[in-house]
Amino acid sequence: MQISDHLEKLIDSLSRFPGIGKRTAARLAWHLVSTDKSFAQQLVQSITAASDAIRPCSLCNMLSESDPCPICSAADREQDSICIVQNSADVQIIENMNEYRGQYFVLGHLLSPIDGIGPEEIKSEMMIRRIDQLGPREVILAIKPSAEGEATMHYIWEILKDRNIIITRLSTGLPFGGDLEYSSSSTIKSAWQRRYGV
Repeated sequence: MQISDHLEKLIDSLSRFPGIGKRTAARLAWHLVSTDKSFAQQLVQSITAASDAIRPCSLCNMLSESDPCPICSAADREQDSICIVQNSADVQIIENMNEYRGQYFVLGHLLSPIDGIGPEEIKSEMMIRRIDQLGPREVILAIKPSAEGEATMHYIWEILKDRNIIITRLSTGLPFGGDLEYSSSSTIKSAWQRRYGV
């Protein structure tokens, strides 16, 4: 069956979400166009409002409505450790453990030369500047154990290895290639507690 150009564009847009394939995108698209029009309009308004209001923190690169973000501006956060994660959603996952009270830095991407993602795209200069500002005792690499994650962790270790900083990573209880987002809180908590030196 031939579908309209508008619906095809909607399906293409929805399929850009992580974990959403063409089939799921098509189901979502059909639902959006067949449901009450007010729902689609409200969704558009919510996406636009969030997109306009949220921006990267100038200190840690986490997406936030304020700059500095609530974590960077909190007086009760510890300064002696910084946790480096891939994206802003990972910060919330770690915060939900209630195990960590230090600082964060969000890379935004993982190194992937084949996709054109190098040191500049992962904000490496900004990361080094933040580490220099904080002077932490420990840098925690809470990055997924995939080929890109391993390359990114090795790159960060190379940058920091000659500094007087303990560099740790999460235990490999996390499956290789698995996102923090899709791991249970108990798995993440166990990996966090059993983190080890890089």
